[in-house]
Amino acid sequence: MRSLNGSELAGFIKERQAHQVRGLRQAAGVAPKLAIIVTVDNPVIDVYVRLKQRYGDDILVDVEVHRVEQPIVADLVAQLNTDSSVHGIIIQLPLADTAETDTLTALVDPAKDVDGLGAAPDFVPATPLAIQWLLAGYNIELRDKQVLIVGRGKLVGAPLEKLLLSTGITPRVSTRQTNDLAEACPEADVIITATGMPGIITADMIKSKAVVVDAGVASEDGKTVGDLGSDVYERDDLTITPAKGGVGPLTVCALFDNVILAARREADTLAS
Repeated sequence: MRSLNGSELAGFIKERQAHQVRGLRQAAGVAPKLAIIVTVDNPVIDVYVRLKQRYGDDILVDVEVHRVEQPIVADLVAQLNTDSSVHGIIIQLPLADTAETDTLTALVDPAKDVDGLGAAPDFVPATPLAIQWLLAGYNIELRDKQVLIVGRGKLVGAPLEKLLLSTGITPRVSTRQTNDLAEACPEADVIITATGMPGIITADMIKSKAVVVDAGVASEDGKTVGDLGSDVYERDDLTITPAKGGVGPLTVCALFDNVILAARREADTLAS
């Protein structure tokens, strides 16, 4: 088995980002800041929010967490949009009322939409960007390959499909609606899954020598798990993300890359 270890790549990216932030603070007087809006009490969300806070501390990006009721979100976003000290805004998903997801994420100023979830974001969404980095970092070529995306969610599947199409890659997308996973998986050379449904993909569904990227996140018995069944990790003929340390570390890196980019744009504006 060949491991796609995002943690190893993340270390190099983090060092580069820390250097960039020091330059922004010292040369341009700009202190990058990320605002995270949280509306639900969810253990998986809490884990990822803490990861972002620690990462921000490590590279000197300020991270503010706003825990509010959902009816307050629109007013809070409006306030943060006009706050010149805030460079990035995240509305942490899922919301308590998921029906408002598109409406509320669309309120974030595109110049601060570092999650890339609005209708016209200025940034590539973090998890698709992280997956792209991970595959590139391990020299995984997608051209002339059968690429399968499992799930078309707002955070990963849908923006990843758009990102791949923009690079000339036409993936197949399997969803609950298409109901073709059992057929699509064995044909795929590269499988990228992000459904949040533990164990939806098992070892017998994957062809020999396939590349498998698990970007799914769910909570099961108090533990954070992905989409792959445990038997998948017993295969020794796959190139695969580990159960921990695959896409996740790079997703955090990609998010903060967007925050730093937003801050750099401000610095450029101030200098002009």
